[in-house]
Amino acid sequence: MPHCTSAPRLSDAGWPRARAGATLTIDLDAIRANYRTVRDLAAGAECAAVVKADAYGLGAAQVAPALEQAGARTFFVAHVDEGIALRPHIAPTSRIFILHGPLAGAEADCVRHDLIPVLNSVEQIRDWRTLAHGLGRTLPAAVQLDTGMSRFGLSEQDLAGIDAAPDGWRGIDRRLVMSHLACADDPSDPASARQRDHLLAMRARLPAAPLSLSASSGIFLGRDFHFDLVRPGAALYGVAPNDSAPNPMRPVVRLQARILQTRTVGPRDGVGYGLTYRPTSARRIATIAAGYADGFMRHAARDGRAWLGTQALPIVGRISMDSMAVDITDAPESLTAPGAMLDLLGPQHGVDDVARAAGTIGYEILTSLGHRYHRAYEAI
Repeated sequence: MPHCTSAPRLSDAGWPRARAGATLTIDLDAIRANYRTVRDLAAGAECAAVVKADAYGLGAAQVAPALEQAGARTFFVAHVDEGIALRPHIAPTSRIFILHGPLAGAEADCVRHDLIPVLNSVEQIRDWRTLAHGLGRTLPAAVQLDTGMSRFGLSEQDLAGIDAAPDGWRGIDRRLVMSHLACADDPSDPASARQRDHLLAMRARLPAAPLSLSASSGIFLGRDFHFDLVRPGAALYGVAPNDSAPNPMRPVVRLQARILQTRTVGPRDGVGYGLTYRPTSARRIATIAAGYADGFMRHAARDGRAWLGTQALPIVGRISMDSMAVDITDAPESLTAPGAMLDLLGPQHGVDDVARAAGTIGYEILTSLGHRYHRAYEAI
């Protein structure tokens, strides 16, 4: 975890530190280290980087260049406009794939901004082929196959129809054939092997092209799932690839929320909306400046914690839009006065811990963190 007082600062973003209720610190060196970890694990395959959803909420404009410094030359985003926004921040020679492909009418924007669509449907293939014909040249694309997740990609029936069409794949330069695993976070689930075998069977019906199946969790399933290119996303940002082993990824984020006010409450008092927390003895309560508008779900207070160093402090009552209450009775008063900072994400309590308390996954926590923080980007 970065230390705000000593680590060199690369850049700041968001609200000024002095006016922000909380500070989110993103360790770019940890992101680079995580990239190298999965790259080495998938040695022999190209290691791309998924930076969709603004690099999982951490800022693609800052994260993508750091990943490029670590060796990434291929990036994945979900939407065309994410690709347009990313293009100025990475080298002109680096590739950007658009996972959703272009919506009808947005194909020319892909060409204009040097973006490679992932074609997921017969209609997208038709529209991309039509554009290529109109421009009088072939156009690069990836093709996604549905191997069992029933989300994106061409089915067996779709492939048969394209093969039967006289212009089929005409004008389309297939740079990648890909699919996506549904159960990779459970290494014991046989569904991943079935999808792998299905991909190989479907790929045999297409002209040769590099093959990609695994995102973060799939990389940890072993060489049989790596093929020519892997697509890590959440693992780059410190999320555990699965629950079957200790997390090998370095933590990336630290979130410190400011104490706004403190008070002592007793057995006759209630705390928060609905007065759902009623102490049985006198307790010191701190109101801190983070709430569900900042990515902390309203129901998560039941098992949630803030931290003062290594000391866990329970979140009590219902989380509000802009604030939450923390029981600081057992913490030193000198360290919990208004203006002091408590960790909500940090060395003792990572993104997966917060996710478990909220009954969700680390991906959702990261992408929900919001934009009301002071953001400090640090690198060693």
